[in-house]
Amino acid sequence: MVGARQPARGISRHKATTAIAALTDSSPAPPAHLPTGVLVGRVVREEVRPHVRRLALAVLCMVVVAATTAALAWLIEPVLSDVFEDKNRAMLMVLPLAVVGIFTLMAAANYGQAVRMHYVGQRIIADLQKRLFAHLMDADLAFYHDTATGTLIARFTNDINMMRAAVSTALTGIALDLLKVFFLVAVMFWRDWLLALVAFFVFPIAILPVVKIGRRMRKVAARAFAQVATLTAFLDEVFQGARHVKAYGMEAHEVRRGGEIVESLFEIIYKALRVRSLSSPIMEFLGGIAIAVVIFYGGSQVIAGNTTMPVFMSFITALLLAYEPMKRLANLNANLQEGLAATQRVYALLDGEPSITDKPGAEILAVRQGEITFDDVHFTYDGDSPALNGITLTVPAGGTAALVGPSGAGKSTVLNLIPRFYDVTAGAVRIDGVDLRDVTMASLRTALALVSQEVSLFNDSVRDNIAYGRIDADEGAIRAAARGAAADDFITALPEGYDTIVGEHGVKLSGGQRQRISIARAML
Repeated sequence: MVGARQPARGISRHKATTAIAALTDSSPAPPAHLPTGVLVGRVVREEVRPHVRRLALAVLCMVVVAATTAALAWLIEPVLSDVFEDKNRAMLMVLPLAVVGIFTLMAAANYGQAVRMHYVGQRIIADLQKRLFAHLMDADLAFYHDTATGTLIARFTNDINMMRAAVSTALTGIALDLLKVFFLVAVMFWRDWLLALVAFFVFPIAILPVVKIGRRMRKVAARAFAQVATLTAFLDEVFQGARHVKAYGMEAHEVRRGGEIVESLFEIIYKALRVRSLSSPIMEFLGGIAIAVVIFYGGSQVIAGNTTMPVFMSFITALLLAYEPMKRLANLNANLQEGLAATQRVYALLDGEPSITDKPGAEILAVRQGEITFDDVHFTYDGDSPALNGITLTVPAGGTAALVGPSGAGKSTVLNLIPRFYDVTAGAVRIDGVDLRDVTMASLRTALALVSQEVSLFNDSVRDNIAYGRIDADEGAIRAAARGAAADDFITALPEGYDTIVGEHGVKLSGGQRQRISIARAML
């Protein structure tokens, strides 16, 4: 055995800047910037399409909300002309009832669309989280060695939450506000098409800056998400290593490192907020110009007798009602771009394919005796430096083998090749003469039990930790395995016996107790 084992995961503790760089480097490379249409199209195809029925009802409710909003602007004209000018008592009775009816219908439709869209948004995110988790469970061990745990946690928390905002808030708001603008603009053109053209001459000017702001928002958001992943990875590492931090008196050092990462995150988020804040002033300024032009031109038409005051007031009401959704659309674009930046990062994980898979036609491993053979095995982690170079050995069935050598000689690498955590670069590993690449991984790993020098226990009961890997085991089998591992005595002495929760990574147990539970699990 020659070469070195895979470089250990960890962070340099000599300089805070080096530590931050190491944390960042342990994350997957950021995906290339994809066009908005491409990402939205994929979200619609993969996430939205299964909910098309419920979405159709939501859109119908949105149409009702938008139509009733436009109806209110429409009613201004008869209120002013029939009631205030013509003194029509019959219309005085009808119009208030119409207003109440419109608001009632608007409220019901608003509730209907909100409930349905919230359900679809939350359902999409929940399904995506389950899909992402299932996908990561199939990832190679090398992927977990190359990716910081905090980075993966950030995908499930920060990135998914931003996707939730994009799906259930931004997309919903965009659809509803677009419908409102459509109906209100229709009222404006119906009342006075020339005045409507005058009112909207400024708004096309807003499209270019709003689109540019959205693009900048997407880039800044991507940087912010990467820094959040760095912070999460740092916290995960420090909290897990709290015992060593205190043992070596490194509290002040870790506080300084954490402060630098937080400060960097602050600067990125502040920049994102500055970019986002540009949309509103632009729309305020252009909206003010549009309203001023409408007042001047419309007032001139009223004075000249070319239109009436009730018609003009109905028009200006529609314009003012349309102004708010148009302003929201500009802000919602920034929210959407933030969500799409997160979406691209999540999809980058989902698109990653494991390199170690079952070959077509893989057979079920049937262990006859259990002889393990390494036949001229070569292996490298990085494609360059060899970790194993021409290893040939046989572990006879029923026998015990010990691999002895200096640290970094490749002992753990040899063991990692048996369950196919990695595949050999050249040569073959066989059980009873069968190449492990010719059998299914499920049957291979069912035939193996692993006791690592790094014991992994879950924050669950002692019973469930022993039964991990054979969850259908009965109480007798679990206790027999514990007795075989010399663990039954200390387990029964625990406060709740086999029901005792061991804590995160088994922190409530001693190192020896954790090791024996791990051995009991393997024996079971």
